[in-house]
Amino acid sequence: MARKKDNDWKARLGVVYSTSDNYDYSYDAQEEAETLPASRQKLRIQLDKKQRAGKKVTIITGFIGTEDDLKTLGKFLKSKCGVGGSAKNGEILIQGDFRDRLREILVKEGYYQAT
Repeated sequence: MARKKDNDWKARLGVVYSTSDNYDYSYDAQEEAETLPASRQKLRIQLDKKQRAGKKVTIITGFIGTEDDLKTLGKFLKSKCGVGGSAKNGEILIQGDFRDRLREILVKEGYYQAT
């Protein structure tokens, strides 16, 4: 019985047919970057309302680390602000204008040096 990973044709859509008996499709697994400590992260906080029907969204970019750590930080920030949002592709989206509050929270957590 073939393993599911070897038989997953959707993962191989861009592969050209091979007649070799020894051919084995190698998956290009993307390596996740190791999460930097909070003091070494260079996060940027921005307000965005383009293509959002005029609604404001605070975006935190520049996170370097694993997707799980990004989601953990996103969940923490959303709970501190009491709003919804999402965390994916290296960005944390927080619904509403929370730039000042997020900056205070991140400074307390060690992500920024107070200036």
